[in-house]
Amino acid sequence: MSARNNQSNKAAARERLRAERERQAKKDKTRRQVVVAGSIVVVLAIAAGVGYGVMQLNKPSHWEAAKGDKVVAPKNTSGTKGTTVVLGKASAKKTLKLYEDSRCPVCADFERVVGPTVKKDIDDGKFKVQYIGATFIDDHDNGEGSKNALSALGAALNVSPEAFLEYKTALYSTKWHPDETTDTFKDDAYLVKVANTVPALKGNAKFQAAVKNGTYDAWAMAMSKTFDNNKDGVTGTPGLVMNGKQLTADGKDTPIRTVADFNRVVGAALKA
Repeated sequence: MSARNNQSNKAAARERLRAERERQAKKDKTRRQVVVAGSIVVVLAIAAGVGYGVMQLNKPSHWEAAKGDKVVAPKNTSGTKGTTVVLGKASAKKTLKLYEDSRCPVCADFERVVGPTVKKDIDDGKFKVQYIGATFIDDHDNGEGSKNALSALGAALNVSPEAFLEYKTALYSTKWHPDETTDTFKDDAYLVKVANTVPALKGNAKFQAAVKNGTYDAWAMAMSKTFDNNKDGVTGTPGLVMNGKQLTADGKDTPIRTVADFNRVVGAALKA
């Protein structure tokens, strides 16, 4: 082989090696670009997911949003946003304010024991009752039952004051009232099931639609605010007030839980 051919072969080999290196370099560059692009997509996807998660966390709950919704007040109400609920004969001279939270176990005890006496006194015209609904128990466990039950009570009140009172009695009954730690009242189907034990609400399509559609959710939040901002100094339930003074079993902090205490304390307030 001549020196010239040998040199030519070497040059050709070097050219092939250079071309191969260029091709490999292009492959490596393309692969890096694909990896980087994929990483960017992943990062963007993660960022989008995190952003969506943060947005969802910051999104107000249904009940928080309901605070700003237009209030649809039930029938048989008066006052600002329909939050004044007075039950009884117009001729009754005095009014007993009754503060209750639907999930409250002490309220349930009060309604079961003293409720029939309260109802009889209302019917006899001894006094009117102004009902103020609270939802503070929901705040303690991030629940919804107090608010949802209050909205359902609004739907019952829209039917009639009698339906409201009977439904309230049913919700507090031994059969239907859940343990305070169980947020059963958040379930619309359960509230409708309880309502079906009340003659005026049984199979009542309009009532059921109002519960399921949350017609009175904003009203419930407005009513709850009335409790929160009350000027009677009531901070717990059940709270009873007459003549601007809280009524308790001992004149201090013990709630009324017996008929005897109720008759004695309310009887004195009626004479005052």
